[in-house]
Amino acid sequence: MSERWRAAMERALYGDDGFFRRPGPGSGPARHFRTSAHASPLFAGAIATLLERVDEALDQPARLDLVDVGAGRGELLRGILAALPPAVAARVAAVGVEVAPRPEDLPDPIGWTSAIPSGITGLLVATEWLDNIPVEIVELDSSSRPRYWCSTADGTVTLDESPLEPRDARWLADWWPLAGLPEGARAEVGAPRDEAWAAATASLARGMALAVDYGHVAGDRPLFGTLTGFRDGRETAPVPDGSCDLTIAVALDSLRVHHLLTTQREALRLLGVDSRRPPLALASTDPAGYVRALARAGEAAELTDPAGLGGHHWVMYWV
Repeated sequence: MSERWRAAMERALYGDDGFFRRPGPGSGPARHFRTSAHASPLFAGAIATLLERVDEALDQPARLDLVDVGAGRGELLRGILAALPPAVAARVAAVGVEVAPRPEDLPDPIGWTSAIPSGITGLLVATEWLDNIPVEIVELDSSSRPRYWCSTADGTVTLDESPLEPRDARWLADWWPLAGLPEGARAEVGAPRDEAWAAATASLARGMALAVDYGHVAGDRPLFGTLTGFRDGRETAPVPDGSCDLTIAVALDSLRVHHLLTTQREALRLLGVDSRRPPLALASTDPAGYVRALARAGEAAELTDPAGLGGHHWVMYWV
């Protein structure tokens, strides 16, 4: 059966047997793709530093919320809590938001839910969440008319002959106009991401919301879109059968609800992640310390590499 791409992606990722719902220790997202949270504990340490700054700005409330949207198997939450000073960690109410069942080995103090809680006082973080929110894909046909992608479970794509829905046509006109582009040019209609981010930020009573993701802005839209699949750590054909991750880069500028948009490279540097190599003299005075510092520098370099994870963007909003 063929269906529009958004519905096919929704079923493949979040259906009863979808990619993100599969239980078991070997079925988590970390097995299939590498995010900043998986790459190095330095990332969790930087988010912990950000949470401390939010805590100070909020005058150290008795309860400090930490909400991880798209929490995977709780890797980032565990890392943040481990990096916080004990006095701060004691006030933190950590919650993972994920469609998969609660991991069996998750520490008891960490909550687990399928919906973003309301009234958050603290920090909401969403690392590579928006790119997994299903959207429609539109392609120009031989007559330069935009048509919806339809796909079967095996990835066979056809174009729907029906006209675009008004909401999608308006979003494209505002954010990703296709006029003048050649046959086969594609756009990914990001309205569902805009709405999801707006809803996430609305959950804040006081504090900050942070989305970390890869994407593009007007003037830099990819001609043929960004749909990609990942399986077992490798890029693969984006087949909507539940066997692989399906990811679409985010039209970052259409996320209107934000106060700051910057690169991960710059954000992590401001939070103390330093990729500079340690001085060679340290190798003779403290060889073990030199090796540790060199390893940290290597991890920091991966997190801040502009051609890799450092090219991700941080979208920040605060109340």
